[in-house]
Amino acid sequence: MEHEKAVKEALNALYHHPDDTVRVQADRWLQNFQGTLDAWQVADNLLHDSSSNLETLIFCSQTLRSKVQRDFEELPPGAFHKLRESLTTLLKKFHKGPPKVRTQISIAVAALAVHVPAADWGDSGIVSWLRDEMNVHPEYVPGFLELLTVLPEETFNYKIAARPDRRRQFENELTSQMEAALSILTACLNITELKEQVLEAFASWLRLRHGIPGAVLACHPLVHAALSSLNSDPLSEASVNVISELIHYTASPSSGGISAQTPLIQVIVPQILCLKPHLRDSSKDEEDVKAIGRLFADVGDSYVELIATGSDESMVIVHALLEVTSHPEFDIASMTFNFWHSLQLTLTKRDSYNSLGSEASIEAERDRRQHIFRPAYESLVSLVGFRVQYPDDYQGLSYEDLKEFKQTRYAVADVLIDSALILGGDTTLNILYMKLLEANAQTGNNFQEWRPAEAILFCIWAISNYVSVAEAQVMPQVMALLQNLPQQAQLIQTACLLVGAYSKWLNAAPASVSILPSIIRILMSGMGTSEDCAAAAALAFRHICDDCRKNLCGYFEDLYTIYCMAINGGGGYKVSAEDSLNLVEALGMVVTELPLDQARRALEKLCFSVASPLEEAAKEDLDKKHARELTVHIDRFAFLFRYVNHPEAVAAEINKHWAIFRVIFDARPWDMRTMESLCRACKYAVRTSGRYIINTIGEMLAKIQFHYQQHHQPCFLYLSSEVIKIFGSDPSCADYLKNLIETLFAHTTCLMTSIKEVTARPDIADDCFLLASRCLRYCPHLFIPSPIFSPIVDCAIVGMTVQHREACHSILTFLSDVFDLEKSVNEEQFVRIRDSVIIPRGATITRILISSLAGALPSSRLDTVTYTLLALTRTYGLQAVGWAKESVSLIPRTAVTETEATKFLQALSNVTYGADVNCLIGHAEELSDVCRRNRTVQELVQAALKPLELNLVAPVS
Repeated sequence: MEHEKAVKEALNALYHHPDDTVRVQADRWLQNFQGTLDAWQVADNLLHDSSSNLETLIFCSQTLRSKVQRDFEELPPGAFHKLRESLTTLLKKFHKGPPKVRTQISIAVAALAVHVPAADWGDSGIVSWLRDEMNVHPEYVPGFLELLTVLPEETFNYKIAARPDRRRQFENELTSQMEAALSILTACLNITELKEQVLEAFASWLRLRHGIPGAVLACHPLVHAALSSLNSDPLSEASVNVISELIHYTASPSSGGISAQTPLIQVIVPQILCLKPHLRDSSKDEEDVKAIGRLFADVGDSYVELIATGSDESMVIVHALLEVTSHPEFDIASMTFNFWHSLQLTLTKRDSYNSLGSEASIEAERDRRQHIFRPAYESLVSLVGFRVQYPDDYQGLSYEDLKEFKQTRYAVADVLIDSALILGGDTTLNILYMKLLEANAQTGNNFQEWRPAEAILFCIWAISNYVSVAEAQVMPQVMALLQNLPQQAQLIQTACLLVGAYSKWLNAAPASVSILPSIIRILMSGMGTSEDCAAAAALAFRHICDDCRKNLCGYFEDLYTIYCMAINGGGGYKVSAEDSLNLVEALGMVVTELPLDQARRALEKLCFSVASPLEEAAKEDLDKKHARELTVHIDRFAFLFRYVNHPEAVAAEINKHWAIFRVIFDARPWDMRTMESLCRACKYAVRTSGRYIINTIGEMLAKIQFHYQQHHQPCFLYLSSEVIKIFGSDPSCADYLKNLIETLFAHTTCLMTSIKEVTARPDIADDCFLLASRCLRYCPHLFIPSPIFSPIVDCAIVGMTVQHREACHSILTFLSDVFDLEKSVNEEQFVRIRDSVIIPRGATITRILISSLAGALPSSRLDTVTYTLLALTRTYGLQAVGWAKESVSLIPRTAVTETEATKFLQALSNVTYGADVNCLIGHAEELSDVCRRNRTVQELVQAALKPLELNLVAPVS
């Protein structure tokens, strides 16, 4: 009674106490209580207590459901019958009680059935037991019907802590009892007030996709009851769910597929097509129309391959789907978008025609089908374009509404792309252009009403990748129209985006050279209109300079003037520092196209404009500068070094401006943002210049080594990775690269001697082991024989279970690279050194890997962990299998049975004999599921494997 009283008091505090702190404490206490063994009895007692209020009943029913799902193994053997009896009594008690309580109890009984074999329920399992209960107690049928509904749903509920074998058995048990379940539901159809509940239960059982012949279902009373309910007003939600599930059922391979289910399809589809007039019935409830639209969309999605044949019957469905697409409500119309995409793929992909044999037959049939569907896709272009139009009150849209509007525009853009793939980009463009002319004519030919024009320009932007660069009818007219647009921000922004998207067309146009100046003027106008317009204009500027760089070589000085005005805010330009990088990239591409001498002068000019503000800042106190004041200029250096593809010119500039880089390295090594920006610039300089930067590289690496030991900036490690990639195999660089590697790794291993320290520095761990993998690949002769190789492997072992995703991935990838060393380096001396390090640590590595599979790492890392174990096993064969046996033997048999352990170990052993690795992946996933099935088991397994009990003595630096 003491526990019951405490629960009631905590619930009262949670729901009624005025103090937030007290409510939080009560919530925490109740959550902790749900995890205790006492919670079983207390929840059961309070549910049976007639004095319990609704809050108590809901909490206790949720608690009991959770305990059955997750903690059933806590109960002693033989507790099943008593628990089932109590739950059945409660189900009867609440058959007309609070729905939330009844549902939780029903789920608890269903979860119990997942845990307990069918034989414990009687001769034929839970469905037969349920039928007997309903026959004996017909007054409780509504409650039992809810249980019958949730039973198949719990088959796929992975909150239930059942072993994988038992879960598969339960699914097989239910599918074998499907006919019995449908018989119960058919019998219940006679009770009028239960019809909706019966149909919901039928829909639930259909999700099992059990192969009942289509001919049987076509004349089944439950199917006919659902079809007859489609004509009710309001529309029966349960009947729509049933028909939707029947559609998916007929297309499911496990039900035999469409050919086996033809009799059922022939019954369902005509009934759905009869609903078409309701789509335009203004008196029809919107939810009913949405349900009808959903059925049409389901038909299209499920039978798309049949529809793609272009038969007369299929075109009836296509026209009905066009009707749904034309509905004014976007939520309804968009239900069909996936169908139009799937149909496009089916019509265009070669796999759809493989059965025809010859190429000539395939081409002929593809052309025939696409010709049939062209009118539908032409209509589609006209139907969706208006949906991207800005609403009248666009200026008052909230952030969420604006976000939703943008998602709508991108969804429509995808549909237009599907149309372009069927019709061809030029035809689609022509349809949209005619719409643009219509919109312009309706507003007096001067775009005074900008919203329709902007919408069509957006649509033209969307299909840019599918319009031929040789198109000569429409695009010149569009480009001419763009020069006469009113200065409206959204309209100019879309115009700028369109110009950038058609940069390849601009380059190929016969009058490209004469068009480009007017196009640049449009972009200049955009840069001065608003920040969003400026961003679009800068992006377009980058695309045009990329694709039209040859035609723009003679205009570098003009482009440079625009660039200077934009970054300095001259001329009213509103280009942000971030967007200015698009302009830097653009000029870098044009400079790349210049002859070397001209490129040198152009790059010198650009770098001088970037370096000047940094040199001015250096004359003051750099320590007091905000990082952004420096990084905005350093990032421009990075983009120039990245996109100017003249190695000698870039090397000359980094050498020339190394002095300011050195000053910043020495003044702000503690500032992560500045160092990241500086290292990024250096990285691109190294990548572009290659050996031309050899005179500067030594001092650059010296700075990295010195400052890393004091400030531990991860970016010093990734810059080192780039240097290793470029110079790792260069004999002339061997001495200072060896010194670099040993210095950086020696210091890093001192920083990370425990999992706690790795967790505290995930960025360092990530970049450290990326660098280590690079060393294995590009300079194994410097790395593997060095005294730091063994400590860095130890450091990786320590950090294997770090929770940070990128750091963990880098560590496991490094270990996999070590195990797979022969793939990249096949020198016996290196393999001997590797083995001398790994074999003494093999048992520990394997134990941690198996612990990671079993729950030390999130299940999302399963593939990476499994591959690392696979690499270890392929290299060390049966020795690795022995390590795995040793580790698995530590796990208590209450957590993992002998059979489950043997399956996993056998799969691992098979890998050593060349078995398919997918087999190991499947068994690793199964072992993971078993060990993670609930918190108690997971904690038991981790306590046995002890993955975190590793601490290394810090090496002497």
